[in-house]
Amino acid sequence: MIQVIYIMWLREIKRFLRSKSRIVGALGQPLLFFLSLGYGLGHVFQASGQGNYLNFLAPGIIGMAIIFTSIFNGMQVIWDRQFGFLKETLVAPVPRLSIMIGRTLGGATVATLQGCLVLAVVIIAGFRPDSWIMILPAILIMCLVGLLFSALGIMVASFLRDMQGFQLIMNFLVMPLFFLSGALFPLDNVPVALLWVARFDPLSYGIDAMRALLINTSTFGLWLDLGVLAICTAVFLGLGSYFFSKIQI
Repeated sequence: MIQVIYIMWLREIKRFLRSKSRIVGALGQPLLFFLSLGYGLGHVFQASGQGNYLNFLAPGIIGMAIIFTSIFNGMQVIWDRQFGFLKETLVAPVPRLSIMIGRTLGGATVATLQGCLVLAVVIIAGFRPDSWIMILPAILIMCLVGLLFSALGIMVASFLRDMQGFQLIMNFLVMPLFFLSGALFPLDNVPVALLWVARFDPLSYGIDAMRALLINTSTFGLWLDLGVLAICTAVFLGLGSYFFSKIQI
């Protein structure tokens, strides 16, 4: 089982490293958001007495890169189904659970690598963490967020057979998750209804945890963030494993 997980994980890593255009392309949207919003709204944010907007925005942009990369890992399942690779893996004498875990870990690792690249880019662009040592535990948070949404992407892909349907559903899912997570604005002074919506968004806790570690600012508290992320990750891993085991080729 461990060998199967490792092989599926290694396949995802090699696909990522061999696709230079994918690596560069995935940096485009986060960098555009960071530069346009960070420098465009930075003076407004500072004028309201809330500090440096670039520093506030950076964890949200990192979270954006991670959720887009990890949740679209599910598209690889549909791609493999259409071209027959998924059938070959599912008929192999190995547990489907190990195949799903390997794919999920691979997607989470790729998303974490993408998050680290975005972190390096935003540091070059002007982001400065309160403590450089806290970058290491922040990377662990990236891994947890990547694992959560990679499992979610595979779970959704287990129901679908065409990539167009997956893209449509993901756009209705990913964009609200991102914009309602507080990635672009603080949740301290928002309307109560919006705050409660953000409380049911797992990405909110991932971004809040990164802010707690990198810029010492938190809305929910670091321990609550970690607890919610751990529970949500376990739930989606369980659901993803169940629905992936029911895939019919």
